[in-house]
Order: sequence, then C-alpha cells, then structure tokens
Amino acid sequence: MSTDVPNPWLRGYFPRPRARQRVVFFPHGGGSASFYRPLARDLPDDVEGLVVQYPGREDRIGDPCCTDMPGLVEPLAKALAHLDDRPVWFFGHSMGASVAHEVTRHLGAAGGTLPERLIVSGRPGPDRQRPDDKHLDDERLWHDVCRLGGTDEWLLRMPGVREMALPALRADYRLVGTYQAEPGRDLSVPVSVCYGTEDPEIDTADAAAWAAVTSAGTELVRFPGGHFYLRGDAQAELTDWLYQRLHSHPRHATTDPAGRNRG
Repeated sequence: MSTDVPNPWLRGYFPRPRARQRVVFFPHGGGSASFYRPLARDLPDDVEGLVVQYPGREDRIGDPCCTDMPGLVEPLAKALAHLDDRPVWFFGHSMGASVAHEVTRHLGAAGGTLPERLIVSGRPGPDRQRPDDKHLDDERLWHDVCRLGGTDEWLLRMPGVREMALPALRADYRLVGTYQAEPGRDLSVPVSVCYGTEDPEIDTADAAAWAAVTSAGTELVRFPGGHFYLRGDAQAELTDWLYQRLHSHPRHATTDPAGRNRG
C-alpha cells in the first residue's frame, strides 16, 4: 500500500503528483480505507483520491478507536490541514458524511483551507439525524451491519470475522449514535447530497435537510440501489457523475447521475 502523504490518517493508493485537485473519501461506520480504493482509482487522471483511515482497523488495528466525534475530528482535521497546495473536495459516506461535515466546520472555525465542495452520501441532514443505542447490543449492531449490505455475505459468515470486526463497529456506532450536530448554517461551500433510491436510512426529505448547513447551495443526486449503492451496480454511475461533476460548473437541483432534472 503506497502513499506519499506522511501521516497515518490518509491512504494514497494511486499517487498522482501532477493532479490538479484531490478528493478525500471519509469511510462509513465500521469501514476502512480499502473499501474506497475503487472510487479513488476511477477518478479522472488529473484528480488524486485520498482515503481516510480511521484508527482501529486494517493497518491501524493497534490504534485505539475513537468513540466520540470531537476525538475523531480534531486530529483528522489537523492531518488534513496540509492539503492546501491544490483544490480539494470531501466525500463522506454514512457516518463519514457527518465526519466530513464536522471536519469542514472545524477547518472553517480555525481559519483553515476549506474544501471546494462537500459531498455527503447515505446520511440524513443534521436536523433529521436521530441518536440510537445499537452500540450497546452486539446482536442488534451485527444485524444492522448485515441489513445494510456493506460487506459480502460470505465474508460475514466466515469464522472469527464478527469478533474481529466488532470493536471498530461498536466504537463507530457509539460515535454516530451519540452524536448530535450543533445547529447552524455555518458552511460557505456547496454541498452535494448523494443517496440510493432504496436506502432504508435516507429519503428525499432527509437528503434535502442538508440545505440547512450551508449558504452556498445544495444539490440532491439519486442513484439506484440501497445504502451501499456506491459499491453495487451504481458504482459506475457514481464514478461517471464524479467525473462529470469535477469538470462542470455548479448545479443546484435534484438530479439523476446523468444530470437530468428529477425534482
């Protein structure tokens, strides 16, 4: 695994030193950087993808997991602060959407360089997020992981996988289940909201609630599939949309991946 970024928080699987801009991916709860390798690979040749690696998984398995949002956001924002030599976009999925949102807020409050665009995926807007206590019950937690479909079923059935995965899952579910965003339209960057048409975690009203966080406008983009549409049949559509979006002017509408108005 190669990276030219000298800190433990980022993985650069496909270094592109001549890239004109970057996209930073923030994984979902229980997720690791390698899940987003295909998305980083399929970015345009002039865009470099970097993926956040949370502590407590893969090559950071020995690092303590973060169990609250400030404990994750503060060191992560510090690690991202040096990415100011070219434009950057943030893309966060599920829990990662809230992490990317809070990192953007943290950078703004500290006078740091903001992303040019925040893409939040598979996560309701802050006003429609609800706390839960799944992290207190391993059976409920594991059922939720299986229900959402982010991991191949054959892998979930392998002996020892559950025991190996549960520590990071408990930490992440606790983090997101006890998190409540502070209210306020304090972002000045445009927000794109991506979600699957069959996602049980988010509907159009949930997605539209992200408009409350920014003064720069939002767009809603629907893809076929469930919560993990980005690794299923819609992966190619997502990468096509990203390719077009990275080379287009801002749109402020509810669109499908081909850009047709579906509002």
